[in-house]
Amino acid sequence: MAKGNGRNASPKETSGGRPTMTDVARIAGVSQSSVSLVLNEMSGARISAETRTRVREAAQKIGYRLPNTRQDLARAPAIEKDTIAFIVDEISTSPHPVVSLDGIRDYAFEQGLLVSAHATRSNPDLESAVLRAVLRDPAIAGVIYATIFTRRVSVPRELADIPTVLLNCYAEPRQHMAIVPGEVAGGFAATAHLTSLGHRRIGFINGEPWMDAAIDRLKGYKQALATADIAFDETLVRDGDWLPLRGYEAGLDLLAMNNPPTAIFCGNDLMAIRVLEAASERGLRVPEDLSVMGYDDQELARYTHPPLSTLVLPNYEMGQKAAEILIDMAIHGKRPRPMTIKVDGPLVQRGTTATISGVAALRRSR
Repeated sequence: MAKGNGRNASPKETSGGRPTMTDVARIAGVSQSSVSLVLNEMSGARISAETRTRVREAAQKIGYRLPNTRQDLARAPAIEKDTIAFIVDEISTSPHPVVSLDGIRDYAFEQGLLVSAHATRSNPDLESAVLRAVLRDPAIAGVIYATIFTRRVSVPRELADIPTVLLNCYAEPRQHMAIVPGEVAGGFAATAHLTSLGHRRIGFINGEPWMDAAIDRLKGYKQALATADIAFDETLVRDGDWLPLRGYEAGLDLLAMNNPPTAIFCGNDLMAIRVLEAASERGLRVPEDLSVMGYDDQELARYTHPPLSTLVLPNYEMGQKAAEILIDMAIHGKRPRPMTIKVDGPLVQRGTTATISGVAALRRSR
């Protein structure tokens, strides 16, 4: 990084008024992001000791400092709390957290608030730096703390004194409001759709079996079979990994059985798409010979041939609900009893599911 020629600048050489982080960056001859990393004391940042010293000296020279605690902020002039901090472990590796962010942003904007988004990449140093920055910002009304896949979390101690809602995650003992998808209900609805069409041999290609979503969708699958008076057959279940290749492999495996299923329910749309390919390779028509059901309702589900029937993973609605509860807490002073709210998604029937045909039933019974 260039050193610049501003190291001897005085407070008078700032942009005028209260010193800013931009002033520090200009005087130290570094980027504003480097200043933020140094002053937020992010230990994992790859910044040289010389640069750290230069930034701190520049900040001291012009009188710039970050508040150390929320108590510091309480003594400062009142600033309107008009921003929600969305903190998530991953945001670029899946469409789901982005859709949740859209729901948060849209609801918050209707209520006159904005949203700042922070992805921590499950890096403890980065998360600590994000939390310090968020808690120093007097405009932050509260935090939505989220995960890319549904799981139990340990809520950071730093969030104890600020309104916080958990999104797509939960904590035990329950001390926060948590918003999660209704996965058991989703697995039930998807399977019940297939039983309502007359299917009794229904294959299930699940996700990774240790994940909450996979465990709960399997529960829903079993419950729907029991409701239709169909015995659970473990030979019709395959563990997957949410990826297309595994859907293809598991689909071929199921369709090669002596008594193959007339319908296959997949734990997500990506696996379901390759099941369509597996069916084609086996000479089966969808939905005439085989019904295929997805889960998630990703954008690509609309463009398969035929378009994929699926169950909506309600990320947008979950984001809206999290924002609604947080705003009630942070802006309107409500203190709801900590609980976990499950949001159900609707079923979308497109072209890959249909009533079982006599030909298909006869073919499977041979």
